[in-house]
Amino acid sequence: MVSLSTWVRYAAIKLDYSLSLGLKKYNVGQINARELSDAIVKNFMQGRLTFTYWTKGEEMSPTISDGGTLLVRKLPAPTPTQVFVGDVVLVKDPENSNVIVRRLAATEGYEMVSSDEKEEPFVLDKDQCWVLSDNTSLKPKEARDSRLFGPVPMTDIIGRVIYALRSAVDHGPVENSSHSAINHDRDVLAVELDVNQMAKNSKS
Repeated sequence: MVSLSTWVRYAAIKLDYSLSLGLKKYNVGQINARELSDAIVKNFMQGRLTFTYWTKGEEMSPTISDGGTLLVRKLPAPTPTQVFVGDVVLVKDPENSNVIVRRLAATEGYEMVSSDEKEEPFVLDKDQCWVLSDNTSLKPKEARDSRLFGPVPMTDIIGRVIYALRSAVDHGPVENSSHSAINHDRDVLAVELDVNQMAKNSKS
């Protein structure tokens, strides 16, 4: 049973999301000023803050094992106040049209220093981020992260992974190391998490 206070906080989060998404569509010309309020109301009343995504591969082991259904929280405006260093994120693959799951390791303003002395340190530019695989046993080419393809735009982050289901009995919240993310997502999980539905999606 979800408490009233949780529902109130969830509604506030959903309203903020609906406003952000509506303004984003308005700013890029997908909707006009008259359609903006309708889009905000429709998103608030009918939209969800999460979606499921099936993943495979060992790049994020042991955090996320090979194969499983993930619950991803949508982030229409992935800024450093919406997504945090330490979060596990779903991001567009810079090398093809796919998406990948990686951990956000650094954002704009961070100085990146390589263990290879031949490589010069550099600072991430505005709206850039650095993503890494959790599996430290993989080489950069195997891990396919920023050590291979470099910084990625923050706007390429689709969402934050907040729950992982490997089987009907093996599931739980994803360990996002930022407390801000955990606090942001607690109420969303309380309202939108449906393990049975995730299990059905993983079988389909």
